[in-house]
Amino acid sequence: MLEHGGRLRAAAQEFGIDEAAWVDLSTGIAPWPWTIPAIPERAWARLPEPDDGLEAAACRYYGAEQSLPVAGSQAAIQLLPRLRRSGKVGVLGPCYAEHAEAWRRGGHVVRELADDEAESYLDGLDVLVVVNPNNPTGRLVSAETLLAWQARLAARGGWLVVDEAFMDMTPAHSLASETNRPGLIVLRSFGKFFGLAGVRLGFVLAEPRLLVALAEQLGPWAVSGPTRSLGRACLQDGPGHRRQIERCTAAAAQLAALLAEHGWAPAGGCALFQWVRSERAAALYLYLAQRGILVRLFRHTGSLRFGLPAEDRQWQRLGEALAGFPEEA
Repeated sequence: MLEHGGRLRAAAQEFGIDEAAWVDLSTGIAPWPWTIPAIPERAWARLPEPDDGLEAAACRYYGAEQSLPVAGSQAAIQLLPRLRRSGKVGVLGPCYAEHAEAWRRGGHVVRELADDEAESYLDGLDVLVVVNPNNPTGRLVSAETLLAWQARLAARGGWLVVDEAFMDMTPAHSLASETNRPGLIVLRSFGKFFGLAGVRLGFVLAEPRLLVALAEQLGPWAVSGPTRSLGRACLQDGPGHRRQIERCTAAAAQLAALLAEHGWAPAGGCALFQWVRSERAAALYLYLAQRGILVRLFRHTGSLRFGLPAEDRQWQRLGEALAGFPEEA
């Protein structure tokens, strides 16, 4: 199993600090979860059915013509490699590590590419995977560039897989409306924007033939009835969407300013997290953890990802900890 953020219980045990005392900034999940709507009793008592309006709500929300609900976009990440013969896969990195891992496990030859290498390697690839906006750097590849890559791949029967897990804040940059194009697959995460990661819901947006093939791999009832009911209600809450975008965008700007104030100006980020690169990243991670503040350390890139604090007390604790970090640490 690869390491991920959000392992608060493990941190509490490692540093001997009660779980309730932590400020957990280790994920890119919105810290303001949606109010859980009433779940009809039939959603618990009956097997889920696909004509309950969830797919239609997702298509309206994302601007796509068809959608396939999955138990978190992670489910699709693990299954997509099964739908192709072994081939050459490029993953634009550094990014969410499960992508490269899933294609390797599926028997494909994987090359992790820097941003400036995509053009030169593209014509030798069967699949290109791009996380957009990227996690953890926040890098955003333009829709024009991505569609040009998709056309070159599709001409040879290839795929462009775009993981838009953090796109909800900037929907104008999404490729969801283009997913009738052959070989274009867009993954969307529900839990990050809606602050409900525990629900385990995501969507695959692609041409119908590919969605049918993926659904066959998933098997029946891949998403539970209560999850489908909750997801449909959240996706239809237009005023809630606008409020979440506003407060996350404001919090991300505040976080970037706070980090810069204390000498940790972000090298990237988006409206759900900020990304800092430094030779002292590991030292700052340890210093913060010893004070009950958990961030995400990426040792191989010497970087940290900071999620959004949820309330004034958390902002204060983070600011005080950053101010107290010794220069020689």
